[in-house]
Amino acid sequence: MNDRPIRVLVSDKLAQDGLEILEAEPGLEVTVNTGLAPEDLKKELAKHDAIIVRSATKLPAEVLSAAPELRAIVRAGVGVDNVDADAATRQGTLVMNTPGGNTISTAELAVALLLALCRNIAPACAKLKAGTWDKKSFQGVELNGKTIGILGLGRIGCEVAKRCRAFNMRVLGYDPFLSEERAEQLGITVCKSVDELVPQVDFLTVHTPLNDDTRGIIGAAEFARMKDGVRVVNGARGGIIDEQALFEALESGKVAGAALDVYTVEPPEDRRLVEHDRVLCTPHLGASTKEAQVGVAVDAARQLIDALKNGEVRSALNYPALSRQEATELAPYGELALRLGRLAGQLVEGQLEVVSVTYAGEIADRDLRGVTNELTTGLMRCFEEDVNPVNAPMLARQRGIDIRVTTTETARDFRALLRVEAQATGGAHTFEGTILGRRSPWLVMIDDFRLELPPEGTLLLIRNVDRPGVVGAVGTVLGDARINISGISWGSRRGQALSLVRCDADTIAPDILRTLEKLPDVKNVRMVRV
Repeated sequence: MNDRPIRVLVSDKLAQDGLEILEAEPGLEVTVNTGLAPEDLKKELAKHDAIIVRSATKLPAEVLSAAPELRAIVRAGVGVDNVDADAATRQGTLVMNTPGGNTISTAELAVALLLALCRNIAPACAKLKAGTWDKKSFQGVELNGKTIGILGLGRIGCEVAKRCRAFNMRVLGYDPFLSEERAEQLGITVCKSVDELVPQVDFLTVHTPLNDDTRGIIGAAEFARMKDGVRVVNGARGGIIDEQALFEALESGKVAGAALDVYTVEPPEDRRLVEHDRVLCTPHLGASTKEAQVGVAVDAARQLIDALKNGEVRSALNYPALSRQEATELAPYGELALRLGRLAGQLVEGQLEVVSVTYAGEIADRDLRGVTNELTTGLMRCFEEDVNPVNAPMLARQRGIDIRVTTTETARDFRALLRVEAQATGGAHTFEGTILGRRSPWLVMIDDFRLELPPEGTLLLIRNVDRPGVVGAVGTVLGDARINISGISWGSRRGQALSLVRCDADTIAPDILRTLEKLPDVKNVRMVRV
C-alpha cells in the first residue's frame, strides 16, 4: 500500500453519519458513486481498496475478479446474499457485515407484523378507508397464552423472543448454536430440530440467514406437520420459507395467515402471495427506520477503518473476530507463525498432507484462529501467489492439506511456544518457535535440534556429522563468495548436527550451495527465505 491513501468506494446510499466518519478519517480517500451498472462497477472497483455496499450493489465473482487487490467489502446491513463470499475469500478479500445496526428495527417489525396479522389491521384499515364499517369480518386472535416458534436465535431472534415473552407467550426456539444457558436466561424452550418445533406452535417466525442449509427449510413437509390455523411470519430472507408450499398451505387452510417482508425475488414476480387475501405484505422494511439506517452506516464505517488501519476485525464472514487489543497482543505470534509456515513449506519434500500446530503455555487459552491463518499463509505462499490470511485456509483445503490445532498448558522452558509438525509424502519436519521479550520471534528447534536464531532473511540449513571444523569451513566458502554471515546457531544430537546460518544476501547461488555440500562431513544444504 506504500503511503498512498486507502481508497474506499461507497456504491449504495449510506446515511450521512457514516460518510462523515469515513471522510474525517486520515489516510482514507472516499468516493461515493451509486447506481453503477456492472461494467462501470468493475472499472470503479479496480481503482479501490475497499467497498461499502447496501443491498442494491451486486458483487458476483465476475465483478470481483476485476478487482483482485480489493482488501475489504463491508455490507451495511445483515444479509450478504448480494456478495459472492466464496469468490471474495478465494482472492483474499475480507467480507464483513453489520448485524447489530438494524437488530432492533428488524425485531420490532417482526412483532408488528405478528400483531397486525393476528388483528387483521391492514384489511380492516383498507375497508374502512373505502367507506365500509365492517366489524364482523375481522375477528382476530390474541397472542396471550399462545405458543410461538422462533427459527433462528441470533441477535434478532433473541430480541423477538424478549418481546413475545412480554406478551405472555410460550416461546419455543430452534438454533443449533444457542447455548442452553442463554436460552434459559431468555425464557426460551429449545427444540432439538425443526421437526420437533413446528407441530407445537400457533405462530412461527423465522430469523436465520439464507444459505444452503436454510433455503426452503420450511416447506410442504413442515407445513403438513403444523397445527391447522397456524400463522407464519418471515422478516428474514426470502427463500427460507418455500413460497409455493406456503401458497398451497394458505389455499388449503392449513395456514390461517402469513406476514411477509421478504421474498425469493424482490420485487416479487410471482404475485400470488402478495395478492392473497390472507397475506400481509411489506416491501422489505426490516431495516427501514431512521435509527437503523444511521446504525448500519456508522457500524460499516467504523468496522472498515478498524479492520484496515487497526487490525481489529468484527462481524467477518471469512476471518476470525479480533479486537484491537487482541490484534496487538497476538501480532508477534502471528509473525512467528507466518515465518514458521514459510520454513515448513520450503523444507518439506513431496506433497504436503498434514500440518499439526500446537500452542503451548500462556497463549494456549487465547483465540488463536487468526494466528493459525497466518501460519497457513506462510505455508501457502510457498505454493501459490496472492495468498493472505483471508484466503489461505481455503487454498490449503483445495490442496488437500489438513491443518490440525491442539493446545497445552506446558511449554517446557518458555512462557509460550508454537510447535509445527509438517508431514509430507517425502517425510516430516518439526519446528518450534517462541517470542523473546515482547515482540521478537525466535526459532528454538528444528527436527529435535535445539537452536536459537530469529527466523528471518536468507537462511542456510546445513546437516552434517558433528565434528570440529565444519562451521569454519562453511564460513570460509561463504567468505570467499563475499557473503556475510549475520547470525549462526547450531545444535547436535547423537553425533549429528544441524547448523542454521543467516546470510546478508537475497539468495545463495546454486554453485555455492553445491560447494558447501561437497565439504567433508556435510550431508545436506538447504536454502530458505523467511
